[in-house]
Amino acid sequence: MDQHTALKQRDAHPPVARPTTPPPGVVFVHGMRTSSAIWHAQVDHVRHAGHEAVAVDLPAHGARRTERFSMPRAFEVIDYAARSFRPGTPVVVVGLSLGGYTSLAWAAHRSQEGAADNGPELAGLVAAGCTADPRGKPVALFRDAARLAVSGSTAARRVALRTWRGPVGAGRGRPGGTEVPDPAYRPGWDVVTDALTGLAGRSSVASLRAIRAPVWLVNGARDRMRLEESRHLAAAARGALVVVPEAGHDVNTEAPAAFNHTLTRALHEFARR
Repeated sequence: MDQHTALKQRDAHPPVARPTTPPPGVVFVHGMRTSSAIWHAQVDHVRHAGHEAVAVDLPAHGARRTERFSMPRAFEVIDYAARSFRPGTPVVVVGLSLGGYTSLAWAAHRSQEGAADNGPELAGLVAAGCTADPRGKPVALFRDAARLAVSGSTAARRVALRTWRGPVGAGRGRPGGTEVPDPAYRPGWDVVTDALTGLAGRSSVASLRAIRAPVWLVNGARDRMRLEESRHLAAAARGALVVVPEAGHDVNTEAPAAFNHTLTRALHEFARR
């Protein structure tokens, strides 16, 4: 066979291009008594890097302020967002505080119930400010404090506010975030009661044990909710821990550059697996 014939035969069967997986889409889930607005710097950051991204409002927050918070409804919100990207796009969920606990519980539910079979691949999670297990005294204490704020006297409300800000605060004005879309609107303490009731009895450590995807735990160094970060890290089959210097609980808004850098590293690592 001469060279010309060999070239013709090779050209008759060109190599088949392998389908490429698109970069992960990113779903951002905010914390208590705030909204999707806290994530604007992160949404811009990941979109600039080529990722699809959406920041959701949990029930009783932001655009969903008229809904009552429940964990099943929160799962539906995250599910809908995860399915909103182009077909075949894997998903990374990034949650802060209440959003972190909810995202871990959602991912564990998908793993345990087989819900992932009909949904997008979960490439990984970034869970920030959520390494104090809700199945314990802190959440019960905060829930009782919130009930005082809802139904108690003015003095009781002041006690409740001090109870909440003491362990969580570190210079923050509200639990779980620093921005809301409408300055005239402030979610009430009844939202805290509902959310903590939804978390009570759920273990973030147990959620981590059930999740098959990699999980990066991110905490601000000054966050007093870092109570059990080593225990949480040990529970994750494919876990990593990042502690951001000088930041408190609201790590994404208190140290946005450092948080975005961590997010870039996590997305790169998730895409390699």
